Amino acid sequence: MILAPALLLAFAASPLAPVEFAGEQPQLAAAGERVALVFGEGHTIYFAGSGDGGRTFSSPVAVPSHGSLALGRHRGPRIAIAGEALVVTAIVAGEPGAGDLFAWRSTDDGHSWSAPVRLNHVAASAREGLHGLSGGGRVVTAAWLDLRVPGTHLRAAVSNDAGATWSEDRLVYESPSGTICQCCHPSAAVSPKGDVSVMFRNSLEGSRDLYLTTSHDGGHTFEPAAKLGNGTWELDGCPMDGGALGVDGRGAIATVWRCEKEVFFARPGQPEERIGTGRDPAIALVRNDAWSVAFRDDDGVSLIDGKSSEKQSLAVGGQAPVLVALDDGSWLVAWERDKRVFVAAVTR
Repeated sequence: MILAPALLLAFAASPLAPVEFAGEQPQLAAAGERVALVFGEGHTIYFAGSGDGGRTFSSPVAVPSHGSLALGRHRGPRIAIAGEALVVTAIVAGEPGAGDLFAWRSTDDGHSWSAPVRLNHVAASAREGLHGLSGGGRVVTAAWLDLRVPGTHLRAAVSNDAGATWSEDRLVYESPSGTICQCCHPSAAVSPKGDVSVMFRNSLEGSRDLYLTTSHDGGHTFEPAAKLGNGTWELDGCPMDGGALGVDGRGAIATVWRCEKEVFFARPGQPEERIGTGRDPAIALVRNDAWSVAFRDDDGVSLIDGKSSEKQSLAVGGQAPVLVALDDGSWLVAWERDKRVFVAAVTR
């Protein structure tokens, strides 16, 4: 563990200096004081854990993987906490032109990991390299961009036993245009009741807008996907930015995404609210409608607390931010810069 405060702006009211690791594309999960961090370096997946709310982390442990790791621009490993188990997913290619979504499981706080399990039934169909993962209780869901037939479709697999076994992959959404956005990552969330929600960027009638769909039966079937917000982004291309999805302890959903150069927050079925100028947003929720959003802007990585609506600059030149809410009301934020991963707590 290396501390590097000289690279960062000061954190308002934050008692913790950032923790630094060599790597890219960090992802976080938290349950109480337990925090799980995963990231990639080269073609290796690394895990580091914390039992004190991110104040300290264990030395990174390599998750056993063989092949070329999809990494960069929202491609990379994901992590979920499912009861006492940890679940890591990543898209790995054994040969050029391939790409499969694999899952690993640990029941000893990341000291050792199971053999990988392939989640996409058709080999090489996850080769675009973009996916999302979420866990709630013992339910874990992974959703990815799938290329087994012409066009890009959205598929998912669900585990109801904390990653020990997985369902067959199922079609979540097929666009009437023949494809959803071809290079925007999907996001997944599992509610306290076990409902599975997936957010993705669609491609319809010349627009690249965000849509949400939910399953109330463990991923067997999904409701018709509904567009988020009232505006639209007419774009003949791929922004490589799929936004983020969160669910709080009551099961309330909130989303955040980019449209052109602006970042927006929205609840399903409600108008969107502009947060600021930027891209690559991430969101974390707690009870009582409290939320926070981290995103990349011209300053680097910034954070906005939904209660104050004031922007706080976190890191000059940083990118790919992710964050989780901790039980003490603080936020744990991770980002990358110059192939280094940083993690720090921000108090309200």
